[in-house]
Amino acid sequence: MKLDDYRYDGSKKFKVADFDTKAKHLTIDKEMILETGQLNLKKLEIMQDRFYAERKEAILIILQAMDAGGKDGAIKHVMGGVNPQGVEVVNFKTPSEEELAHDYLWRCINRLPERGKIGIFNRSYYEDVLIAKVHELYKKQNLPERCKTSEIFNERYEQIVNFEKYLWQNGIRIVKFFFNISKGEQKKRFMKRIEEKTKNWKLSEADLAERQYWDDYMKAYESAINNTGTPYAPWYVVPADKKWFARFFVSEIIAEVLDDIDPQYPIVKKDQEKMLEKCREYLNNEEKLLLQNKDC
Repeated sequence: MKLDDYRYDGSKKFKVADFDTKAKHLTIDKEMILETGQLNLKKLEIMQDRFYAERKEAILIILQAMDAGGKDGAIKHVMGGVNPQGVEVVNFKTPSEEELAHDYLWRCINRLPERGKIGIFNRSYYEDVLIAKVHELYKKQNLPERCKTSEIFNERYEQIVNFEKYLWQNGIRIVKFFFNISKGEQKKRFMKRIEEKTKNWKLSEADLAERQYWDDYMKAYESAINNTGTPYAPWYVVPADKKWFARFFVSEIIAEVLDDIDPQYPIVKKDQEKMLEKCREYLNNEEKLLLQNKDC
């Protein structure tokens, strides 16, 4: 299965109206997909261990979606088997007073992953060209008037592209996912959150309020993806109506990224080899040495 059809790196345009959220046009064997997904998870476990040991690059995974898009489930499913020391998940909520006193990239810059780690941004600085665009939040911010122009979002697209190029040039790989669900599927998931007691906490009136702006959000996502997809920081638009397929999709792309990096365990230097040999000798003779010390 070619997932490159869902990759947007500036070479083609993303159109919400043409996108199949159920991936109906693909010949999908669910059993085979689930089996491949499990193999991917095992592969991720092995590759991430090497990646963490090598510490040459970092990976930043950005997840964006409408409410109930499946981001949380994907994180839990795809990253469940990797070493938690090498993964950090950051959930970006409504900006705090301190965050609003800085530029919009500031709070995300502070949480970038270090080399050897995979950072996952559950929402990100893209909120400032999505919800901020839909609700024109910039008009209420304490910004100089010269910043509050009709060009503000075109300027932010340019800033984001430059920022992501900077990250790429400094050893951070960026992989961006938009979980694209249909309005009908979102309704089903909201209803499930109402009907199942254990899921009640997941739904709020704010979720329903945002649903009223569905078309505006789709235009904002379309514009953001088309203006910020680059070869070094591509977008992957995930057909997200089927959770099992969306999770497979994410695991497949992350496995491909790690394959491309091809991390290796560090090569032991000669002085380290000597140290290891001394450690071996000590451990092999540990009991004898302890007895000698007791006799003394």
